[in-house]
Amino acid sequence: MTRSIDLGPMPRRGRGRALPGNRWDLLDGETPPTPPSVTVVVAHYRQQAQLDRTLLALSRQDHPASRLEIVVVDDGSPEKPRVPDGVRLVVQEDRGFRLAAARNLGASVADGEVLCFLDADTAPEPGYVRELTRLPALASDVVAAGRRRHAALDRAAEEARVEEVAPGLELDEPGWLRRAHAESRDLLDADDRSYRFVIGAVTACSADLFADTGGYDEGFTRYGGEDWEWAYRAWLAGGVLAHVPSAVAWHDGPEWSGRDLEDRQRAKNAETLLLADLVPVPGSRGRGLRGRHVDVAVHGPTTGGDAARFVCVDSIAAELPEASVVAEIGAAGVGRADAGQAVDGRSLDRVRVDVVVEGDPVRVRDGELRRAVDELDGRGPGSITYVDGSGVALLTVASRRGANRRRRWQAEGLAETVVRHSPSIARIDDEPDVEGYVGGWR
Repeated sequence: MTRSIDLGPMPRRGRGRALPGNRWDLLDGETPPTPPSVTVVVAHYRQQAQLDRTLLALSRQDHPASRLEIVVVDDGSPEKPRVPDGVRLVVQEDRGFRLAAARNLGASVADGEVLCFLDADTAPEPGYVRELTRLPALASDVVAAGRRRHAALDRAAEEARVEEVAPGLELDEPGWLRRAHAESRDLLDADDRSYRFVIGAVTACSADLFADTGGYDEGFTRYGGEDWEWAYRAWLAGGVLAHVPSAVAWHDGPEWSGRDLEDRQRAKNAETLLLADLVPVPGSRGRGLRGRHVDVAVHGPTTGGDAARFVCVDSIAAELPEASVVAEIGAAGVGRADAGQAVDGRSLDRVRVDVVVEGDPVRVRDGELRRAVDELDGRGPGSITYVDGSGVALLTVASRRGANRRRRWQAEGLAETVVRHSPSIARIDDEPDVEGYVGGWR
């Protein structure tokens, strides 16, 4: 974008290597010169036997013990869990299911430069921490998701080595997740909806990126969804998503769909409805109903009379009915920004695409803008700027993720910038015929 708009707080400066797009594969074969300092945050609630198995597995990691901190966060169990010497225990009050708050509490006391999240019922193989933290240590904006496998570990001796006994007790993995990782080449081809393939119980990221996201949303007080919502915000903040199948942790018992739960569909619907309100990307939000967060933000023209501004913004809104006008455009009642809220009262903290009129009002026709917004799905360019015949910028469609990556690394070239000329986007040079425009004959 050539015109400056408010993109929110500046991200922390990236550490390590700046990767274009989502190209974590450029780090293949590389290892950190020094093993990173890692804090493993283990969330627990009334699972002492499972916690014992997970802590035993963590004690056998091949990551240097001097660079590994273990923090167990108890979500208000009736009795505090027992932990070995050297493991830090923090406890939060029992106020119902608060996994999101527990993970945030663990992160708040962590000393590691890389955070690794596990649940108490998920025991890692010996190379788990080393494998999962490699990418975040090399590039601080990577969100690494490990492979969660499932086994009937309650049939194994507590002191058994999980990597030896779990394969013989293995249960089915979610087929949809395996297919998604295979089809996306382990998230190398991630797009704006790939947050659904990040499982919070086997996730690692830098402490810096976690802080930039603000952590998990503590409004989640039921099982499920808090990891996807966080992963989406991490993506928008400029995160690089990577699946690391060599980082294996074994969950004790079947995956969610295989558990004996009452009202399963009702529970899943409650999760989906909450995410529809919090994740405004197409395919997650409602088809017609708007949630509280803006997905596409329109920043109107800075010049021109009321008539030209009206035609400009209305023609954009006609192609992008989901968009919200978030900048002062002059025509009374058409729109203005106020304290981070869109004109319709929705929040701007989840904006995915900015549509910026660079100066004079323009008129948009023929679905050109709709196609441009759809093209910015995380796999294509970072921005598309439409210019007139003289090369003067008229309108820019820009990915907020791409902008945040550029700001984090203070570098250009991390996302493709496309410049186009289209007769479907043209400057409004004269006083427009508003009656003819709204009536459809001009």
